[in-house]
Amino acid sequence: MPVPRQRHTKSKRNRQRSHQAFKTQGLTKCAKCGQPILPHQACKNCGTYKGREVLDVMKKLTKREQKKRQKELAAQEEKAHEEEHKGHDHK
Repeated sequence: MPVPRQRHTKSKRNRQRSHQAFKTQGLTKCAKCGQPILPHQACKNCGTYKGREVLDVMKKLTKREQKKRQKELAAQEEKAHEEEHKGHDHK
């Protein structure tokens, strides 16, 4: 079994560990529904990525759930659209 040459000091140990802390996630908003998403990932709420639909989120739902989900998505899109235009009025 190998033997360490010399003991590392507490300060040396702590300086090495200073870079091991978790970084905060940089969340962005989905352009279609406004939900927070990770960058470079498809939105799990509406299934869009870079403005096009890549996931069919309605596929696994029953008809009743699909109807309810479509209403929710429409409301979220409307809300996101209003927030987008609200920022342009101040010019």
